Amino acid sequence: MLPECQLYGTLGCHLCEIAEASLMPLVDHGLLVELVDIIDDPATCERLALRIPVLRRADTGAELDWPFDTDQVVAFLADAVD
Repeated sequence: MLPECQLYGTLGCHLCEIAEASLMPLVDHGLLVELVDIIDDPATCERLALRIPVLRRADTGAELDWPFDTDQVVAFLADAVD
């Protein structure tokens, strides 16, 4: 089973839109991704502002910084389905 994830980004970020689109094939196959706008939390905004988009695994807290593609996300999630 795939772990739940959060995709950290913000509105108007074109890289965040690209990252979200790269996750859609995985979402279609059961990946649950919560979109989190970093602007809603000052601490998160400060920590991630220069790194977004960032994909975070809810189970381990591991983070995958941009740039990434669908294949890299699959590798990032691989140990969850072993």
